[in-house]
Amino acid sequence: MKKVFNLLFLFSMAGIIVSCNKNDDDEPTPLRDYAEQYATDLADIEEYLQTHYIESVTNNPGQPDDQDIKLTLIPSGGSQTSIWDQTTYPLSFINVESNDITYKVYYLKMREGTGSNSKTPTNYDSVLAAYKGNLLDDTVFETNNYPTSYFNLGGVIKGWSELFPKFKTGSYQVNGDGTLSYYDFGSGVFFIPSGLAYYNSTRASIPAYSPLIFSVKLYEVQRVDHDSDGIFSYQEDVNGDGYLRDNDTTYEDDTDQDGTPNFLDRDDDGDNYLTKNELKYIINGITYYYPYDGALVDDPVTPQNETYGIPRAFTGPLLNPSLPESETNKRQPLPEDYTDSNRLRRHLDANCKPPYQ
Repeated sequence: MKKVFNLLFLFSMAGIIVSCNKNDDDEPTPLRDYAEQYATDLADIEEYLQTHYIESVTNNPGQPDDQDIKLTLIPSGGSQTSIWDQTTYPLSFINVESNDITYKVYYLKMREGTGSNSKTPTNYDSVLAAYKGNLLDDTVFETNNYPTSYFNLGGVIKGWSELFPKFKTGSYQVNGDGTLSYYDFGSGVFFIPSGLAYYNSTRASIPAYSPLIFSVKLYEVQRVDHDSDGIFSYQEDVNGDGYLRDNDTTYEDDTDQDGTPNFLDRDDDGDNYLTKNELKYIINGITYYYPYDGALVDDPVTPQNETYGIPRAFTGPLLNPSLPESETNKRQPLPEDYTDSNRLRRHLDANCKPPYQ
């Protein structure tokens, strides 16, 4: 059943229509060897980085052109410092496992994102982002300077879903005319090999096997609960690395090791109890659920039950210490069961099984 749910989710993500999705209009060309094509792409991308320079980065807070970046070919005999050699915005890279090879994916970070509301997306959250895309010959194939809708990073090209978690949002204010002005958002440039983009698919303005360059601005993140278990998917990132699906075949965030990552698994610990039914506690006859940190208001009458979010397995004394632990003689909560920053939330704890916890 979990496998079916997993497949249905992936098919639904593939149907989202956003700029960077593969779509039914793509025209495939004969498939090349991934490793050979990657070697070509990497050489071409590195040549671009060594022959182009950052001509300008606009600093205009609150305006649509804030953090616009212009990359320009170094003219013959020019003395400009290449993207490769400049240090103002150090060139970084990540390794991405896909297609049975390891891709080296370069990116620039003009700004990480420092606003008062800043937060980092996982590779399956939805984001609101402005962007401009161009080919290595500097042809611009698409721009979106005024984004109005979110797109899920699980339904776009892999290069995007792997790089957006390296950035944070900023903050915004509502203008008198109802528009929004964004400040201190994360901004950068992605240099994506074709194997993490459209590969052998041809779009109207993108030839097959094209490495792509995207300058991006991350305005906002929308959290998603993919498996409807009452836990936002980003909170099911057990190792906290920002990646819910770590590569094509391995899922590190998989508590019960059943091959379905927690964010797609309605029973994370494999105990045959739905996660959403485990995350509850009864206070004064009222059943409370813990869908996310800060969901409930502290109860000053019962300080031992302060609700700071998803608790770990309760570690307090038994209701009746003289009797063994049972369904009617459960352990009582301690404040640190809710507040310990290193606690293992009960929905991720394979040893925390109802009815005892």
